[in-house]
Amino acid sequence: MGSYKTRIELKNDAKALLKGRWKDAILLNLIPTVIFVIVTLFFVGLVYILANNVDANFWDWLINSMSSENGNGNGTSNIGGGILSTLFTVGISFTFLDWFRNPEMEIRPIKNGLQAFSKRYFLRVVLIYILSSIFTTLWALLFIIPGIIKYYAYSQAYLIYKDQSSLVPNEKVSSLDCITESKNKMKGHKWRLFVLEISFIGWGILSVLSLGIGFIWLMPYQNATKVAFYEDLILSK
Repeated sequence: MGSYKTRIELKNDAKALLKGRWKDAILLNLIPTVIFVIVTLFFVGLVYILANNVDANFWDWLINSMSSENGNGNGTSNIGGGILSTLFTVGISFTFLDWFRNPEMEIRPIKNGLQAFSKRYFLRVVLIYILSSIFTTLWALLFIIPGIIKYYAYSQAYLIYKDQSSLVPNEKVSSLDCITESKNKMKGHKWRLFVLEISFIGWGILSVLSLGIGFIWLMPYQNATKVAFYEDLILSK
């Protein structure tokens, strides 16, 4: 088994990448987040308008339908929100991966941050999200712990897909194969990633106490560190 980097080393790699280029990193993370917030606020506003203008009985029925365990509205909303959030997150991760491999690359926040919405990536990213969500949910039905374990097992599928699609640009890459490859590569490393993620809890608390302002710096730092983890995972022998 190869020698892998410690949490401190991975975080140092992320900070070295961001040094002198925090503005690029912040804009890369900020713009997709702002777009997502705008979309969310639009739907919240729509709900508010409906709440104040439609018949009360109709509104009660709508709320009950959306909150029902068997209701389709809530499930569809959750799936749609999950896909949208994933597309933003994956676009940012793809950019950080390219950035790690080419530290001098020019960052174009909108184009790079939204690249998962492009024709090249969109369908496969959505398929990976759907398949991994189904598999994780099925495992979680057994008990919550297996579901969490599978979440970490499948966590590298998107970056694996980006690498494989770059190697065979004219061929279709199987989403299922990427999930399987992630599961194989994460054997013995799920706990490493879990501990790496929870090591940011302190910074998260400080960000909350700063009324969310701290997240402007924390999000790029976290995303860069997770990509550093992937690079270490595939390069270490």
